[in-house]
Amino acid sequence: MINLGVDYYPEHWSESMMSSDMDRIVEMGANTVRIGEFAWHMMESSEGQYDFSFFDKVIEELKMRGLKVIFGTPTATFPAWLAAKYPEILSVDYNGVKRAFGGRRQYCYNSPTYREKSLAITRALLEHYRDEDAIIAWQIDNELGHEGSDQCYCEICHKGFQTYLQKSYVTIDNLNQVYGTIFWGQTYNSFDEIPMPTQTITTHNPTLQLDWARFRSESINDYAGIQIEVVQALKRVNQKVIHNLFGGFFDRAYDQNVLAEKLDVVAYDNYPVWGGLETPLKGAEIAMTHDYIRGLKGQNFWIVEELMGAQGHDVIGYLPRPNQAKLWSHQAMARGCESLLYFRWRGMTHGAEQFCQGILDQDNEINDKYREVQSFFESVKKMDGVYQSEIKAEVAVLYDYDNRWSWKAQTQSHAFDFTHELMRCYEGFYRHNVSIDVVDIEKPWSAYKVIILPVMQIVDEATLLRIQTFAEAGGTVLFSFRSGIKNRDNNLRLGRNSLETLCGVLFRSYESLGKATKVSLRASANCGITEDTASGSVWRDMMEVVSAKAIYNYTDEPFDSYAAVTVNNYGAGRVYYMGTGLNSEAVKALSGAILEEAGIRTHETLDGVEMVERMYEGRIYRFLLNHTGTSVNQDGIVLEPYDCIVVDGDTGKIL
Repeated sequence: MINLGVDYYPEHWSESMMSSDMDRIVEMGANTVRIGEFAWHMMESSEGQYDFSFFDKVIEELKMRGLKVIFGTPTATFPAWLAAKYPEILSVDYNGVKRAFGGRRQYCYNSPTYREKSLAITRALLEHYRDEDAIIAWQIDNELGHEGSDQCYCEICHKGFQTYLQKSYVTIDNLNQVYGTIFWGQTYNSFDEIPMPTQTITTHNPTLQLDWARFRSESINDYAGIQIEVVQALKRVNQKVIHNLFGGFFDRAYDQNVLAEKLDVVAYDNYPVWGGLETPLKGAEIAMTHDYIRGLKGQNFWIVEELMGAQGHDVIGYLPRPNQAKLWSHQAMARGCESLLYFRWRGMTHGAEQFCQGILDQDNEINDKYREVQSFFESVKKMDGVYQSEIKAEVAVLYDYDNRWSWKAQTQSHAFDFTHELMRCYEGFYRHNVSIDVVDIEKPWSAYKVIILPVMQIVDEATLLRIQTFAEAGGTVLFSFRSGIKNRDNNLRLGRNSLETLCGVLFRSYESLGKATKVSLRASANCGITEDTASGSVWRDMMEVVSAKAIYNYTDEPFDSYAAVTVNNYGAGRVYYMGTGLNSEAVKALSGAILEEAGIRTHETLDGVEMVERMYEGRIYRFLLNHTGTSVNQDGIVLEPYDCIVVDGDTGKIL
């Protein structure tokens, strides 16, 4: 059975409201609630004195109504007494200022004291409820690494970083050689001399910055891991261990693949709009986040916070239009979500999230949002088997957190944004409505027909060999600009770019195009690409073709002899190189040509209409999602604004 429900915080309200709340939650069609993840003080109001009696009553009331429970460990919001007694748990910001108690996730992941206290409350919670069969899952903490909490520059972290480096490099001479510390006279005599990458003149060594990101990621994953060990040891066999990840994952020093390996199910908090956003994320970017979350374990996922209303702590964002939030929910289910809970049951009247709307508003009355959720639950329950089926893709977008962190250390262009460049490649294929996996480059990908490597400037020898083998066997590869220029240590290679033979080109020069510069491109004759208004932005690699064919050339002198986009036959496969930030229509045309060559079936839809296919018990289910605010006619089917219609893929009948 699919879990459908809400995030419910009964401790925020008078106990007299609990029965009415739960009755209306059931009437809405929910079968699950999430509780407890911000209630540490209620469970331990003074050190070592545990009291779970309030949640005992909550769970009993939920059980009476047949509601299941996801219980969160409360370590994202520690109590004031803990900070007062043990101030060393507080993290330190980039400027060396200790963060104050008062927000959330202000703790240092490496603090021995905080780890000890986190394990103590987690152990007490699990032991108290170890026989409670209403609890179907335990959520570890809440959005680890979010809102800047991935960074801490305290002395504990400084010593931890130096220890991490000593384990990685063994000797200081090895580190000096890899870092190239002879440059700017930065040579170290011991690991104790190595700084954290805090404020300095100009910038820190790029390899040090990459190692710092690796260390920060390890800190978060180690902290999560020790909590997971406690939960796994004490939970019931049939209970899941989950954690709720957040959007903007490529902007954090946090490789979520490591955590995902330890979880039973990956969960996600889906907010297509947040405070300050005047318009929501594009449908393609929302889709990419689901494909990324699904790719962490290669399996379907849960959403435990789905937006329903405007959001913002101080500045409030866009208000979803009628049925738009329901559309985002349908999109998530179509792309691999198999359980979904809305945030939150009722908007809060106190604290930092007063302006984060819930299903109910502060007037506490049934409204259109309630009816929208109710309608969504009714439709989903009819197709639970479809949503629990496996998604199989023939196209994969590959990423590498080392590569992402390398770009963060040196963006090279004022116009560069890693997520935007990944989306540039992803969206071209998304617009042809093919299934796409977004997966870490270390995971298996030999079974795909097409792999896409956006701005993959770090390509080590082992990865290069895998790509060559993939192409030789008949696979199609698409690189974008700056690929292959660095080794795993975040240093430029001496000598030729290692991708030149694979791509059939010589990289002769390059130029950063900045924020305002665009360059026009000329399509080569007989290249098979019909888009003739192509342009480039952000960056340009200037390529001399050897065995490759130019698809586009630059038009401006003195660079008009250089190719901008190329294709090369390699073994039985094809290797494309996109040496500039190609405009969206040109990327769509290029993607369409690649998909046709690879024999991958596409579905062309109107702009703003997304199509997702699922296969269940030999039957094709086709989801049509209208991301626009107007009615459209897609192949004879009328989609109202923000509508989702499911069609039988064989008969065309609306289900």
